[in-house]
Amino acid sequence: MAKVVVLGAGISGHTAVSYLSRALKKGHEVVMVSPNSNFQWIPSNIWVGVGLMTPDQVKFELAPVYKKMGVVYKQALAIAIHPEGDAENEKGFVTIKYVTGENEGKEEKVSYDFLINSTGPKLNFEATEGLGPHKFTESVCTYDHAEHSWKKLQESLKKMENGERQTFVVGTGHALATCQGAAFEYILNIAFEIGKRKLTHLADMWWISNEYELGDFGMGGAYIKKNGYITPTKIFTESILKEYGIRWIKRAGVYKVEEGKIYYENLEGEFHTKEFDFAMLIPGFSGAGMKAFNKENSDITFEVFAANGMMKVDADYTPKEYEDWKAEDWPSIYQSCEYDNIYAAGIAFAPPHGMSKPMQSPNGTKIFPTPPRTGMPSGVIGKIVAQNVIHSIKVGKIEHPHKASMAKMGAACIVSAGYGLFKGQAAVMTVNPIVQDWEKYPKWGRNINDTVGVVGTAGHWMKLFMHYMFLYKAKAKPFWWLIPE
Repeated sequence: MAKVVVLGAGISGHTAVSYLSRALKKGHEVVMVSPNSNFQWIPSNIWVGVGLMTPDQVKFELAPVYKKMGVVYKQALAIAIHPEGDAENEKGFVTIKYVTGENEGKEEKVSYDFLINSTGPKLNFEATEGLGPHKFTESVCTYDHAEHSWKKLQESLKKMENGERQTFVVGTGHALATCQGAAFEYILNIAFEIGKRKLTHLADMWWISNEYELGDFGMGGAYIKKNGYITPTKIFTESILKEYGIRWIKRAGVYKVEEGKIYYENLEGEFHTKEFDFAMLIPGFSGAGMKAFNKENSDITFEVFAANGMMKVDADYTPKEYEDWKAEDWPSIYQSCEYDNIYAAGIAFAPPHGMSKPMQSPNGTKIFPTPPRTGMPSGVIGKIVAQNVIHSIKVGKIEHPHKASMAKMGAACIVSAGYGLFKGQAAVMTVNPIVQDWEKYPKWGRNINDTVGVVGTAGHWMKLFMHYMFLYKAKAKPFWWLIPE
């Protein structure tokens, strides 16, 4: 009998536990530990943030789904990993703390044969003074944040309806923030809704980003092929923003927010402010903050996790110049560097380096996007980690027939640019591979034939279809496994 424990019920963790529960039936145990009671389809939080979907349309309760799957579900927070066990336990275990119910506040040791860390990111609002929905800016990182954003956005829309001009600032709220795509979607949807209400003449809309050039999106930008022409994502992105009447500030590291005012430093080392009436800024991400201890109860956190709190896996973390990094430095099986029965899936694994060139101001402030690992890559990684654990359990030894390096994996991203059955738009962009491989593709870094970008109503329909399709899959409805990640 094998026991597999999965930490975190986001896209990667929920995907992993779904495949594990389907393959490991009699004689095995699958456990999910997550402090959240709901699964949320994060890509659709954008629509919650402009009032076109409710939170109930992008989430569902986890407990009934896990009961149907036969998964043991513990609504708790993982505090520490003990990979070698302790004086009382020979097997590795995780210390968890329950967050609700009759056991709220109580701690428990949960043993495992295999552990999958898919805790996702900590939304590190506190890394930027004044940032976040409980302070001076909004967020769309969770459905409740997005709901709050919509309430605040309505206040600005009402003022505009009364003839008052409003300034909207959307983008990244930290010098090393990632997830530019979500912020980009949000500002396009705000612009679309303002235009739909014929209020554009009263809107001053700004995109603020830590990208060196727009369209970087944390992957060093890309070149896209459309109608026989090769165009950098810089031009692609700038043209969309211009079409929607949005101006931009790039190479900006936001370091403080006060009511109605954003403070940022640029790559030239200059300090500026930007006033706003409504602002939604994506925070920096860090690891969940778990600790790790060996059998003697000595702290080995920095052996298991990188400095940012994300887990070190089968990647090359050797310090190198940006130009010396290679595609092969990226992990392919997401196995812990220290313990062969521990894995990290999705955002929980520490990337070996950035895809965007590291930049810093004359003041020493690093200002550049860190690598994104959300959405499609997270789902694929969750699946292959589960498949390898299933295989290892069935053959009785740890083997990894399944691999999914982001330097060999393609991805499709659909950026909503306005919601509507006939007027909705989205930008559809594909890249292959996600991480540039300059040795294999010396001219473009990626396979130019698989890297395309198109804007239109068809993209909106595709994104809307994916919303319902992936919620169906996540709910483990009949034949859910036939739907790709």
